[in-house]
Amino acid sequence: MRRVAAIGELLIDFVPQQKGCALREVTHFERVAGGAPANVVTAVSRLGGSGVMISQVGEDAFGEHIIDVLQTNGVDTHFVFKTKRANTGLAFVSLDATGNREFSFFRNPSADLFLSPEQITAEMMADCAVLHYCSVDLVDWPVKEAHRRAIELAQQAGMMISFDPNVRLPLWDSPAECREAIREFLTYANIVKLSDDELEFVTGCREEEEAAEKLFAGNCRLLLITKGGDGSSVYTPNATVHHAAVNTKVVDTTGAGDSFAGSFLFQLVRDKVELDSIADIPAEKLEEYLDFSARYAAMTVAYKGAVMASMEEFERYNK
Repeated sequence: MRRVAAIGELLIDFVPQQKGCALREVTHFERVAGGAPANVVTAVSRLGGSGVMISQVGEDAFGEHIIDVLQTNGVDTHFVFKTKRANTGLAFVSLDATGNREFSFFRNPSADLFLSPEQITAEMMADCAVLHYCSVDLVDWPVKEAHRRAIELAQQAGMMISFDPNVRLPLWDSPAECREAIREFLTYANIVKLSDDELEFVTGCREEEEAAEKLFAGNCRLLLITKGGDGSSVYTPNATVHHAAVNTKVVDTTGAGDSFAGSFLFQLVRDKVELDSIADIPAEKLEEYLDFSARYAAMTVAYKGAVMASMEEFERYNK
């Protein structure tokens, strides 16, 4: 089975011990290794695939902890660099009564922002089927050009390019600046994953069908939309499938979208889907993929933190 590579931020999430209060009111936090791209390749690895992370941490205890956690979960960390130029990034999170989050980021700057295009090599793409990225590290630092270089190498290798914008407006000077960066890198993606509350911001379209048609005019061949309690949808140029939400008690939505994206990419790679065959995936198979990912994400939100289940845990949970 070929690998899934991800590039982007690595950070520590400090998740609250209390729920239903604003961030300023939280008094106790728990340290959790985080970063959306890392969550995606962790899901791939935990399910029995092979994930590789491309990033950078500081030469500090938090960076060491992140690397330890990734390795424990089976993620290849050979391309997670260390630097003395900055510390590992931190994010403090609060949860409201429904498990939704408020963020405060400490990365002024953080180590991942100094990842440079010179550090990105063709070796990183060896035996990889997918390159996945998000928007958090598309800010105006060297890491933005590192993304561009990684995408270039992935395209040369015939890989599928996957993009989950994972919008975090507090990291940007303005929403317009965030949108501009996202739309620039949206043009490279063959697979796009959006949440329903990001759809209009990213695409300029209110309706899913309109957004899909707009994206398919470019390089996108599969649009995946997660909608919380309203379920999920997948669009390709030749098929549309909708799936109801899985009934579960929501404890924490952290990592929900990442687990959905990671489990979906795992299935594509497992089934040897290639770039030129994405549009030909039958509707029945897309329904299977959505069902699997919906159930996998339901496990994640049932626990605190971005918990990515193993295949054994998933099968036991869904008996």
